[in-house]
Amino acid sequence: MTAVAAQRRHTPLTALRRYTPFASASLQSLLQYRSTFLINAVTATTAVGLQVFLWRAVYAGRSGGLPGGYDLPGLTTYVLLAQMLALLQASRVDEEVAGEVQRGDIAVSLLRPVNYPLSRFAAGLPVSLANAGMVAVPVVLLYALLLPLTAPTWAGAALFVLSAGFSLVIGFGVNLLVGLAGFLTTNIWGIRIVKDSVVAFFAGQVVPLALMPGPLAAVAHALPFQGLVDGPLRLLLGHYRGPAEAVGILAGQAAWAVILIALAAVAWRGAVRRVEVLGG
Repeated sequence: MTAVAAQRRHTPLTALRRYTPFASASLQSLLQYRSTFLINAVTATTAVGLQVFLWRAVYAGRSGGLPGGYDLPGLTTYVLLAQMLALLQASRVDEEVAGEVQRGDIAVSLLRPVNYPLSRFAAGLPVSLANAGMVAVPVVLLYALLLPLTAPTWAGAALFVLSAGFSLVIGFGVNLLVGLAGFLTTNIWGIRIVKDSVVAFFAGQVVPLALMPGPLAAVAHALPFQGLVDGPLRLLLGHYRGPAEAVGILAGQAAWAVILIALAAVAWRGAVRRVEVLGG
């Protein structure tokens, strides 16, 4: 009986329940500052408006198809959703990890019987989902009333949901690695600024990868960042050649998700050893 009870205590579901309080605490913190969602919505609406109307002005009145195989509604949809996917990545993981290191709170985290990277993912997940549900969806609906957009197929929507899940993990891995840089430097503000700029550009958030010059697009496709924005939107809008390419996009995202999580795990072990050596 004791062996059975011990086995139940160590089931994967029981282990995952350890991280529920982190998600719950993060959600409660969000709900205490509901005005933040309004500010984010206004900011996102303005930023999206600038991007969308700029691209529409560039290609206004152009006859025939646009570069990259897009038409104007398709390009508008891409630019709009690219900004919304960026909200999905804004989980503040890098900022909070570096903040814990700087304040010394990381010592308390090391004493908890949980995996620290998983606890940060659990805490960041409600932020991402709240940004998607309470900011991104209303903004998309607003622009759908104002501008002609491309409606996805059911298959495209299903592929997009799966791909967006991979993009969430990729974004977490990138942000966690940046946050762990706080063990090496007292302030990661500059690193975060560089990261945000590089990721936004090579993810396709600023310029769709299909519109980039060939060599630059090749570099972008070789990096993990294209799995954050360009990959999911290509699947949503049907910009791929057959099922094999669609599977290739998803497989590439899955591979980068595994690689980044593995790198984050190695970086975390190195950070822990550094804390122990320094007497943290």
